[in-house]
Amino acid sequence: MGANSSSICELPENEYLKRLSGAEAVSENDPFWNQLLSFSFTAPTDSAELKLLEEATISVFKSLVENNPRTGNLGALIKVFLSRTKELKISAECQNHLFIWQAHNALFIICCLLKVFICQMSEEELQLHFTYEDRMPGSYGVECEDLIEELLCCLIQLIVEIPLLDITYSISVEAVTTLVVFLSCQLFHKEILRESVIHKYLMRGRCLPYTSRLVKTLLYNFIRQERSPPPGSHVFQNQTDGGGLLYGIASGVATGLWTVFTLGGVGSKPTPQQEQSPPLANQSLLLLLVLANLTDAPDTPNPYRQAIMSFKNTQDSTAFPSPSPHAFQINFNSLYTALCDQQKSDQATLLLYMLLHQNSNVRTYMLARTDMENLVLPILEILYHVEERNSHHVYMALIILLILTEDDGFNRSIHEVILKNITWYSERVLTEISLGSLLILVVIRTIQYNMTRTRDKYLHTNCLAALANMSAQFRSLHQYAAQRIISLFSLLSKKHNKVLEQATQTLRGSLSSDDSPLPDYAQDLNVIEEVIRMMLEIINSCLTNSLHHNPNLVYALLYKRDLFEQFRTHPSFQDIMQNIDLVISFFSSRLEQAGAQLSVERVLEIIKQGAVALPKDRLRKFPELKFKYVEEEQPEEFFIPYVWSLVYNSAVGLYWNPQDIQLFTMDSG
Repeated sequence: MGANSSSICELPENEYLKRLSGAEAVSENDPFWNQLLSFSFTAPTDSAELKLLEEATISVFKSLVENNPRTGNLGALIKVFLSRTKELKISAECQNHLFIWQAHNALFIICCLLKVFICQMSEEELQLHFTYEDRMPGSYGVECEDLIEELLCCLIQLIVEIPLLDITYSISVEAVTTLVVFLSCQLFHKEILRESVIHKYLMRGRCLPYTSRLVKTLLYNFIRQERSPPPGSHVFQNQTDGGGLLYGIASGVATGLWTVFTLGGVGSKPTPQQEQSPPLANQSLLLLLVLANLTDAPDTPNPYRQAIMSFKNTQDSTAFPSPSPHAFQINFNSLYTALCDQQKSDQATLLLYMLLHQNSNVRTYMLARTDMENLVLPILEILYHVEERNSHHVYMALIILLILTEDDGFNRSIHEVILKNITWYSERVLTEISLGSLLILVVIRTIQYNMTRTRDKYLHTNCLAALANMSAQFRSLHQYAAQRIISLFSLLSKKHNKVLEQATQTLRGSLSSDDSPLPDYAQDLNVIEEVIRMMLEIINSCLTNSLHHNPNLVYALLYKRDLFEQFRTHPSFQDIMQNIDLVISFFSSRLEQAGAQLSVERVLEIIKQGAVALPKDRLRKFPELKFKYVEEEQPEEFFIPYVWSLVYNSAVGLYWNPQDIQLFTMDSG
């Protein structure tokens, strides 16, 4: 903390906060609001600072919850904020620092209060607190307008309409954060929320017409990665010459504790995390993911998901298909560049997955790029550093590869991209390798890691599916990639033999009991035989479709030909082994005719000559290997907890007590 910590501790005794939360109603026109909202601080930059602030002000919150039904001061504060936002756009254009400063401070207080309210009460109770207002004894006030909907609509308008300048950056971040907080009621429910008051307001009524503009703005905030303005650029600092008029006004209303209260400290240096992830880009992406994963209403599909599924490139002049109520256009080149640059974060990888899976315009554009390595390499790096990544991040990266490998053009083009000096790949120096061969190496490494550590069958299946999709298009495989394919088969073969021996012993021991369940070893054997079958199909697909393009694979196959002997007569592999056996026999014969003591170069030369001579009609044709990614039933059961775990762990300036979280356990995020 850049400020004196005692100032934080004294917050519960602050006269303005005590009046806001006290038993006396404060009129919307009371000068008190100018005094309350005239404090200077650098917005909290991490959850630790928010935790400190929340712990210091818990008595204030409790007092407000107790007194608000009689005073309506929460509603009055919100109305003060709403009245000030009406002139916010003009204030930004006229550089009216004071007006924007106080509006930001009002929203910051609202956001802090809202977070505690949502954590501690149901949505129905929250609604009631928004309807309370001061009543004169014996009077019958008219029904209070729906402040929740008005505030939500105002926040969306603020995000989409206020120009992003140094003086508006903080209030833009606060508006996005407040929307995240509004939706955070999901954190405090174990079950997925399917009917929520806040969801209803956001998906229909006054907020609905802003859907496409909000999604577009949040995407552009992510694309632009605008850094926070220099610390202190949005607060009033005393100048050596006595300061200007604005400072005089501010200092006139900012009295008492507010004049010394800062968070983070004006002039403090941003942390490395801040430098990597600008707050507005980070919060905007998190809000976008939360909105996109809201559950559909019984009679209304999620409009934010519809917008994400249908937007097009600004260079695309074709008409939108009808109906497309939330369609818009965005610069795909800028979006592609941002996605390539930001893949170190879970949320950027999740966004990439959503766009590839749900938006056919984005998918078509990305697959047509001639610089796919800029996107694929960061994804491969995620998989390569699997030990350092959470399982969800690895899973998303793998599904992205699976979606990409569904396209034959992609599978061909990645073998034409030659990379030099892949520094993060440490098992072996790769001075020159194709993107396709590198992809194979990383996926195989992921399989081997999974075999020894996590043993996740679903991860295995998706890795093998990606390799299978690519197999018919394997071209000029790097010798190391070819070796790793056969090495993986060798590892599987050894594991098969070990499990087979254990299963045999277990089955013998269980023969005396007719009611005994299927032994675990036998189940393990079924799984590993499925994986072996898949690997044989991948090798066979390459040999059948592109043998003459892959002498290194034939070389590796011949070098380890003894591995395949045991599978020739195995009933599960007999059919698929025919082609592999034929290739081994054909090339072994040619090598024997060439004599002994052959160099590697000479063996490869014989293989290349033999590939031309081998009659293609002798190889049995099998159905093409093609696997498509299919999202699981009820995907929200996976994605909603995942997205909120990202919000919980990543959001700048948001803190929730871990003991209050119901949606997921702390180690699952």
